[in-house]
Amino acid sequence: MDILNKKNMSTLYRTYRPQTFNETLGQNYIKIILEHQISTGNLAHAFMFCGPRAVGKTTLARVVAKAVNCLERQDGESEPCGKCEACVEISAGRSFDVVEIDAASNTGVDNVREHVIASSRISPAHLKKKVFIIDEVHMLSTAAFNALLKTLEEPPLNVLFILCTTEIHKVPQTIISRCQRFDFKRIGLNDVVKKLQYIISKEGIVADKKILEAVARHADGHMRDAESLLGQLVNIGGKEITEEEAGLVIPRSDLAEVMRLLGMIADKNASDAIRLVNKLVDEGIDLRVFVTDMIETLRKMLLLKINPSLLNFLSLEMGENLELDLNNIKERLSVEQTVYLIEQLIKVGNEIKNSFIAQLPLELMIARVSVASAQVIAQQAVVAMTKNMPSPENGGDQVKSEALTATTTGATNEGSVDFATVLERWNEFLVRVKKYNHSLSFILKVCQPRSINGTELCIAFKYKFHKDRVTDPTIKSLIDRVLTETYGVNVTMEAIIDDTLVIESVASAEPNEATVPVTSASKPYEEKAKNAPEKVDDEMLDNLLKTFGGKVVG
Repeated sequence: MDILNKKNMSTLYRTYRPQTFNETLGQNYIKIILEHQISTGNLAHAFMFCGPRAVGKTTLARVVAKAVNCLERQDGESEPCGKCEACVEISAGRSFDVVEIDAASNTGVDNVREHVIASSRISPAHLKKKVFIIDEVHMLSTAAFNALLKTLEEPPLNVLFILCTTEIHKVPQTIISRCQRFDFKRIGLNDVVKKLQYIISKEGIVADKKILEAVARHADGHMRDAESLLGQLVNIGGKEITEEEAGLVIPRSDLAEVMRLLGMIADKNASDAIRLVNKLVDEGIDLRVFVTDMIETLRKMLLLKINPSLLNFLSLEMGENLELDLNNIKERLSVEQTVYLIEQLIKVGNEIKNSFIAQLPLELMIARVSVASAQVIAQQAVVAMTKNMPSPENGGDQVKSEALTATTTGATNEGSVDFATVLERWNEFLVRVKKYNHSLSFILKVCQPRSINGTELCIAFKYKFHKDRVTDPTIKSLIDRVLTETYGVNVTMEAIIDDTLVIESVASAEPNEATVPVTSASKPYEEKAKNAPEKVDDEMLDNLLKTFGGKVVG
């Protein structure tokens, strides 16, 4: 018989459904717990399997049913043999003691009473345990759940319930609390590819790994979808599946082009990048989808930089070939640049739908990124990472402080700075602060650097509310960061109050900017206030309003 019997290819997921714990993909922690309970004989009376569709909930329920009833399984073991009468009957769906119920079709209380409650009171006919597998249990009516609850509270000795659902939030808490809950995850791309490779090797089919990775990516962690899609490819391609044939079934993926474009952007090759964008538009690509793919790819790159294990934890693998490209580009982009690109592409995605030239927003972004300096990108990345973070009561100050610290350039430099250098470059420090926070620079104009101990700079303030402002975790982190940028070593601020301080800036914030103190009865203040241009008064008033939250009345 021809191994490529096309009639059977569309049901690959049935033919290759896992029959043991070892064959089941992913869900490792769930398998470990279940195997331990089975091998020790300390089995719970009810399980709740919840999670996305097509990730193995019902399959694993059947494996558990076989394992607890296997006639050949010895004490201390957990895997079903797959050959004894009990295993064969359960695998074939012929066992009267393993009852599978589709709750979507049997939602009423009468069905639960007839098929579950009444049946559970009868001892198993042939097997050790009677197993009830209720799929999509969240579809049961309220009355049906209430009827089931009593049986779950006081289950017969030789009965095991396995409830499966894709919408755990619809299951009453009273039911969940009577079960051991297991949360299933989507299956990782690499695991899906391994399973597909196993299937084509068994079926004698030749297919490039790139095609299998494309199938796995399209399945998005759902194993049954991947096997069904592979079945369609086999029906078209036969013994050998080409990329052209795969393209007829698998929706077009432009991730390879995404990698090419990101590589050009990383190299600041604006000419080739814009040429590629226009080529894709000519080919009919949907730019909004393409930009979304770019954002998702950069997100994976950012997570990879933060902690490589996050990709596996979040099931964000891309496949061996694309991950090689991703790692290559990752080395050419800093965290700041990656954050900056994500921020820019989010804007592009919003602008494309209203642009009279679809590719123009993306072209402009490429041009901006190509000419932007590393310093500009780092500064904008700080803003992007902090502007939408939680409020102070929700821990926002700490998060923002960490974000600013994480993006500090040169913050790890060793060494110290002398006080003379502090005073000499204080003007530069004020100018740098003003770029980030205009009202903060105004407050720092009326403080006084006092001393430096190693890398801790002591700064005196006349008023407590000024000290409170600069010691706010977010503001202090910004000041420390700019101090470090200015002096090239790790400098941190210590703020003190000196109510005898005569307010007079060490240096003006800009070379030609008049220094106007907040308030003072001293003679220097009066002289400077007299000679200051009118625009300085306006600026002082503006800064006061920003600093203290006031407004002009009358």
